[in-house]
Amino acid sequence: MSLGWTDPLLLFAFDHRNSFRKLLDVSPDAGDTGRSRVLLAKRLVFDGFLAGVDRLDDTTGAAILVDEQYGAELVPLARERGALVAMPVEKSGQRAFELEYGSEFAAHVGRFDPDFVKVLVRYNPGGDAELNARQNAALRDVSRWCNDNGRRFLLEYLLPPTDDQLARVDGSRDRFDDEIRPALMPEVVEQMQDAGVEADVWKVEGLDRPDDDAAVSAMARRDGREDVGCVVLGRGASLAKVADWLRAGAGVPGYVGFAVGRSIWTHALMEHLGDRMERDAAVAEIGANYAALVQVWRRALASSD
Repeated sequence: MSLGWTDPLLLFAFDHRNSFRKLLDVSPDAGDTGRSRVLLAKRLVFDGFLAGVDRLDDTTGAAILVDEQYGAELVPLARERGALVAMPVEKSGQRAFELEYGSEFAAHVGRFDPDFVKVLVRYNPGGDAELNARQNAALRDVSRWCNDNGRRFLLEYLLPPTDDQLARVDGSRDRFDDEIRPALMPEVVEQMQDAGVEADVWKVEGLDRPDDDAAVSAMARRDGREDVGCVVLGRGASLAKVADWLRAGAGVPGYVGFAVGRSIWTHALMEHLGDRMERDAAVAEIGANYAALVQVWRRALASSD
């Protein structure tokens, strides 16, 4: 199978597990009661995705990113609506990349047959060199397995600052994001590729400037990887900020869409769980948010032609 993905990919992300439990104040060992609470919340969020799809005149690229633990029953429902499906294989909430099901991950992928196998990793090219090397070795194994087995690999990397990097910007995360992170992001891709990690699509933290998006995409597509894609992730930012990131990425060669989750559904979900919003209203708000971001992306893309 050739490397890359060039079609639209408009991912509605709710594969959160550890952070989703924290959001609902459910402990990992809460048992059936806690699990039921998470399942009901995930179903509400998914129904919001469906409501958003219903708002679209063109559903090309509509997709979900959902976990097996709490979203297994939603995968066939998404497929019935023609949505693409991406599923994670990493263990949730870990500092270092680790497979959720260890050596059994391939069997779990085979059970659901997702369009994309997704991994999240925290990686700073100026960080712990031994940790980076260990993570690259594990990621290389996953990417090779995907390629050998006809699976598309969706790789999300988050770039946490080192203490030294934060010190250079007086401890400001905002300044790190603006002044330091953009230059580091192509380096992450370069280091991973040089270590043998090959992603079909890179899931990229939002950037304010199109030139910075272009630098990431150029690295992702170097040396014959011209079909490799990038999508913009939301980081739980405000919808207005996410829209700015989408406008910056749209039209940059190689960028094919977005992967946004908490920014779309957190407010409505928490309002409903707090008895401040009826379920139908929460579903409608989530759907409207997803459809609005799809329109932001498509309009920005059209204006860049």
